[in-house]
Amino acid sequence: MKPVEIKPDIFWVGAVDWQCRDFHGYALSPNGTTYNAFVIKDEKVTLFDTVKASHSGEFFCNVAHVVEDFESVDYMVVNHLEPDHAGAVVEAYERCKPEKVFISPMGKQALETIYHVADWPLEVVKTGQELNTGKFTLKFMETRMLHWPDNMMTYIPQAQLLISSDAFGQNWATSERFTDQVDRHKLKELMREYFANIVNPYAPIVQKTFAELQKLDWEIDMIAPDHGLIFRGDDVAFAIAEYAELAAQTPTMRAVVAYDTMWHSTEHMATAIAEGLKAGGCEVSIMYLKSNHHSRVMTEVSRSGAVVVGSPTHNNGILPNVAGMLQYMKGLKPKNKVGGAFGSFGWSGESVKVVKEWLTGMDVPVVEDGLRIKNAPSHDQLKQCFTYGQAIAAELEAKVKTCALKVD
Repeated sequence: MKPVEIKPDIFWVGAVDWQCRDFHGYALSPNGTTYNAFVIKDEKVTLFDTVKASHSGEFFCNVAHVVEDFESVDYMVVNHLEPDHAGAVVEAYERCKPEKVFISPMGKQALETIYHVADWPLEVVKTGQELNTGKFTLKFMETRMLHWPDNMMTYIPQAQLLISSDAFGQNWATSERFTDQVDRHKLKELMREYFANIVNPYAPIVQKTFAELQKLDWEIDMIAPDHGLIFRGDDVAFAIAEYAELAAQTPTMRAVVAYDTMWHSTEHMATAIAEGLKAGGCEVSIMYLKSNHHSRVMTEVSRSGAVVVGSPTHNNGILPNVAGMLQYMKGLKPKNKVGGAFGSFGWSGESVKVVKEWLTGMDVPVVEDGLRIKNAPSHDQLKQCFTYGQAIAAELEAKVKTCALKVD
């Protein structure tokens, strides 16, 4: 893709990764992604971030279309050192030979330990510090653990532009650069997918960051994240509202039933429990873990108030797919959920206890003691599964009401 002037004298010079399907080594990105980088043309030409090393050719071609030559770049601003943001940072420095490289305190440490660089003309900046490039002023804001310790944002008041690093990102390869050029429903879904699998553990930090932004009273007309499309105009308020909603993790009358099975007994239980949840007023997604990647499951968990997990007993424990999904979910720290546990067994029957321990360890209370059935469920036992689904729905309805009262 060619560079795009997103504001007068401010250019997108990133790269579009149409082939990416594996993001960060643990989440799916079925719509590809982008690696966004920016150049300001001013008295001091300034480059913001780079791209993944695999796409450095496209990036340097775009920069070359904007600047007279690489050595005309006076400053580099490194908002984040993760390799999909800074995979070309060393080559960029060697080509551009900038006067200064601006970086957060934690970024300086990351630069040394990831790229083994210690002799650059670094200028460490903290929240509140400013840099003048001529007609533009850059204002820096550290956003530690959103989602790495080194993350920071850069605000340019003359352009009302916030370069937001990982915040507000989406994994989406498109020929368009702005959110008002694409389908809104798909945009919301991909924002949720990115938040659920990348940002969710840091939801309290998102809320804290929003509070700090309000205190700073920055007028923002454009938000440019490091992945995906750029928000402008009315879409800025939309982006902030969506992120606030995602960070709040308010429970809804939705449930996800995630399970694995050997001889279909646990599968039959899952279907019956889902019917009970539906009868109790829940929208339900049933997700077989041999067919659904854990990042897809987590996206459904993020929109659901109830998480119901099933596994047959296998070697006195649970099946590996269930264990992997629970480990992944634990790291993402979901909040305000109601849990359920179920499974079939042949002789020992520990799986439901194991699932319950996993969920309660995440502060997801399990309704009753879960439900376990020996071998294949009978017609009457499937009725018990239906009733268990109804009980989970009732518990969720009470939680939704309680959370609504807290908000009011």
